[in-house]
Amino acid sequence: MNFALTDEQLFLREAARGALGRFKSVQAARELLEGGEAPDLWPTACEAGWPGLLVADEHGGAGLGALEAMLVFSELGRVLAAVPLLGHVAATSLLTGASADELGALASGLKRAALVGARPPSDVEPDWTVDPAKGMRRDPAPRLEGDRVTGAVHWVPDAPGADVLAVVAIQDDGSARAVLVDAGADGVRVEALWRYDATRSLGHVTLDGARGVVLDAPREVVAQAWYLAQALLAAESIGAVEVALETSLAYAKERFTFGRAIGSYQSVKHELVEILRRLENARSLMYYAGWAYDDQPTEFPLAASALRVGGSKALEHASRAMISIHGGIGATWEHDAPLFFRRAQLSRRLMGGAADAAERVAAELLAQARTSAADAA
Repeated sequence: MNFALTDEQLFLREAARGALGRFKSVQAARELLEGGEAPDLWPTACEAGWPGLLVADEHGGAGLGALEAMLVFSELGRVLAAVPLLGHVAATSLLTGASADELGALASGLKRAALVGARPPSDVEPDWTVDPAKGMRRDPAPRLEGDRVTGAVHWVPDAPGADVLAVVAIQDDGSARAVLVDAGADGVRVEALWRYDATRSLGHVTLDGARGVVLDAPREVVAQAWYLAQALLAAESIGAVEVALETSLAYAKERFTFGRAIGSYQSVKHELVEILRRLENARSLMYYAGWAYDDQPTEFPLAASALRVGGSKALEHASRAMISIHGGIGATWEHDAPLFFRRAQLSRRLMGGAADAAERVAAELLAQARTSAADAA
């Protein structure tokens, strides 16, 4: 199967890189940690049509697929862009599947959404669950009674400042429903916060009998939104890995010690090759996930989970290697390497974490093995 990018996809990626290149996003990431402000990238995102990447043409969106969205997110990851698209794009995928009336405003960027998602059941955990405020034990997803939602969801990407919330809530029969909740409605509270990586907007969302519109979205669409968020987060990581490799390689060529470029030493070569190996593996998984989303939806949960694992591990290794290759300066505040390390550490813990994605990959592969063994018998 040919996974080469089309001319249109290449143009989309280059256009995103050009638009983001007008801003000093990495420098702003450092200033944010010192109490500064990030550049407002939302108008640029709206001008480029990114809020409506997955929204159909008839609703004013671009009508593109998941791979195109991942290509844009990869460019966001390259510059550590503080733009609230992760929660928005994942939310629009859920609302698109439900044919929500808000799509026009969301596609244009006049309104911003955030996905208040829940992790779908697995062979280990049979219930829909959400990240806890503290500790390792996951919390139950919000409950739905009639058209009112009650519950708390923590560490929700891009919840602060969102106009509407696409909430995954559970009915008494255990089924998951998508509920569109106005962020300013009675019973809704969003506590803004940041941890470690100041470029990532996070919030604790508390719903106390908040009234919403219950959408007619099938279970597969509700679950798919969760996996799409995993894939987009991993795509960001891939972009960051690309920069880590480029920066480390350039430094290895120009930094001399004992009369030789440090890139000529075997230990440095091995680090650079390992970054490249992990990057290419993650990029292949991204192409697979993008294809599966549109052409083989039943494979998308496995593909997205594998991508989340590959992207997370690639950035974890690349950010550490970038610090190591740059030596003493790599660990100082003068260099950008610690900013990418911060992004790696937070990204691998969000939305269930990379370890959870690895468990899902293992569970799916084991299930396939059992089915094959049963068929053979």
